[in-house]
Amino acid sequence: MDKRRRQDTGRHAEDTALAYLQRAGLTLVIRNYRCKAGEIDLVLRDGATLVLTEVRYRSEARFGSAAASVTWRKQRRLANAARHLLLTHPELRCHPARFDVIAIDGRIPGSTIDWIKNAFSL
Repeated sequence: MDKRRRQDTGRHAEDTALAYLQRAGLTLVIRNYRCKAGEIDLVLRDGATLVLTEVRYRSEARFGSAAASVTWRKQRRLANAARHLLLTHPELRCHPARFDVIAIDGRIPGSTIDWIKNAFSL
């Protein structure tokens, strides 16, 4: 799959995840927070809690599920990006935070969405 198509697929998966979370009552704060340490796909608020969300998509299970693709290396990059986010956005430091994963398996539409709250911690 070429880079442009991967980006479009990733953007569509993030759009799907965002709509799913917004229907559940979460509010978007920042989308695609990027820094040298890594990227956080979606930063949302769930009440007073800051939800740092990784969106993973797998159209096929040949290489494992979407959730299984969040390895310890990916978790470490997310944690480092979260530290940077909180250093550069002091207004967010007053909120408790958690790491969630939205795992989307199968072709969109018709895919399965699994919302893993508190998927890992620092």
